[in-house]
Amino acid sequence: MNLRLSGSGPILAFCLAVTPALAQVSAPGASPAPASAPLTLAQVLEIARTKNPTLLSAEQHVDAMKAAEITAGLRQNPTFTLSGANTTLPANNPSSPYTYVGNISRLFERGQKRRWRLDAARSTTDVTRSQYNDQVRQTVLQVRDAFTNMLAAKEALRIAQDNLDSYRKTVNLSHVRLNTGDISKTDFERIDLQLAEFESDYDNATLDLTQQSDSLQLLMGIENPAANFDIVGSIQPPDVTVTLAQVEQDALAARPDYLAARQSVTLADANVKVADSEGTTDPTLGAEYERVGVFDSAGFQISVPLRIFDRNQGEKQRTRYEAQSARFGEIAARNQVLNDVDEAWAAYKAALDLAKRYNNHYVDEAQRVRDNLEFSYRYGGTTLLDYLDALRDYRQINLDALTANQQVWLSIHQLSFAAATEIVP
Repeated sequence: MNLRLSGSGPILAFCLAVTPALAQVSAPGASPAPASAPLTLAQVLEIARTKNPTLLSAEQHVDAMKAAEITAGLRQNPTFTLSGANTTLPANNPSSPYTYVGNISRLFERGQKRRWRLDAARSTTDVTRSQYNDQVRQTVLQVRDAFTNMLAAKEALRIAQDNLDSYRKTVNLSHVRLNTGDISKTDFERIDLQLAEFESDYDNATLDLTQQSDSLQLLMGIENPAANFDIVGSIQPPDVTVTLAQVEQDALAARPDYLAARQSVTLADANVKVADSEGTTDPTLGAEYERVGVFDSAGFQISVPLRIFDRNQGEKQRTRYEAQSARFGEIAARNQVLNDVDEAWAAYKAALDLAKRYNNHYVDEAQRVRDNLEFSYRYGGTTLLDYLDALRDYRQINLDALTANQQVWLSIHQLSFAAATEIVP
C-alpha cells in the first residue's frame, strides 16, 4: 500500500513518528524451512505416471490380460494310460496270463477353436490396455486440477500476505493519528477491528495451501507429504488457438474410452466365433499296445461325442446379442465424446470471458478506488466507512479475479481431458 502524504504540521509529525513502527511490521508465522526445487507441471505428471499406485495396479492388470493370451493359445495335451493285470501271478500260468496295456490319446479341436480363443484373448488385452490408458487420462486430469489448485492457493496466500502487511501499516498509522488527536478512538477501533478479517484470510489461505499440497503429493504417489514441497507455474490464462472442430476430431481419434468401445465390438465378434467353434464336435484319437502273456497286439480307438442336444446354442445366441449391444455402445461412446467436448468448450469460453473482465477492468479499477479513498481518508476528504468499503471491495475483487483465472485453467484441463490431447502445450 503506497502512502502518499504531504504537507506539514500534525500530519508531518505523525508520519515521522510512524516510520519506526512501520519498519517493525513483519509477516506472521515462523520462517519456513528451505524448500526443494519447485516442480513444473510436466515434472509432476511424469512422477505421477511412474509412482501413482492406482496406475501401477492397473498396469499390472494389463500384463495379466497379456499373460492370458498364453493360456488361450495352448493346444490340448495328450493322455497316456498304462495298466496291468495279473502281474503278481506266475508268468507260465496259462489260465491267467499277465497283461500290460499302454494307451495314448489326444483330443483334436475342430472349428479353429484355438485361433478364435487367441483372437478373443488379444482383443481382451486391447480393451484392457485402452481402459488403462483411460485411467491414466483421468489421473492426469486429477493431477492437473490439483496442480492448478495449488498454484491458486499459493497466489491466494500471496494476496492475503500483501493485504495483511498493507493493512497492518494502516493500523499502525492510525494508531499514530490517534495519539496525535487526529482521529477518535472509535474510528481507530473500527479500523483495528478490520485487521481480524485480514488475519483470518491469511490463516485460511495458509491452511488451503497445505491441503492442496498434500492432495497433489498424494496423486504423485508420495506416501508422506513433504512440508517444503513446491511447484512453479503461471495462473494467468493462456492463449488457446485451436477451434472446436479441431478439438472434436482430436477427441474422436485419441479418446481411449471411445477406442475401448470400438475394440469391444471386435472382442464381441471374436466371442461369437468362439461360441460357434465350441458348437463343433471334437474327436479323440488314441493308439494302444497290449501284451498278454507272450502275445503282443496293437490297436486304435476313435471317440466322437454325439452332439444331439447340446450344440452350444445358448452361447451362440448370447454372444450375438452381446455383439449387437457392443455396437450400440460404440455409438453411445462416440456421442458422449462429442458431448463432453462441447460442454468443456462452452465452460472454457464462459470462464475466459469472466477472467478477461476481471483482468482487464475490475482489478485495476478496484485498486484505483482503494488508493484514492485511502489518500482521501487520510486527509479528511472521505468517511471511514467509505474507506473500509473500498478495502473490502479491493480484497474481494482480487480474490474473484484469482478464482476466475483458476477456473480458466481448470476448464482447459477439462477440455484437454475431453479431447485426450494437450490443448495448451
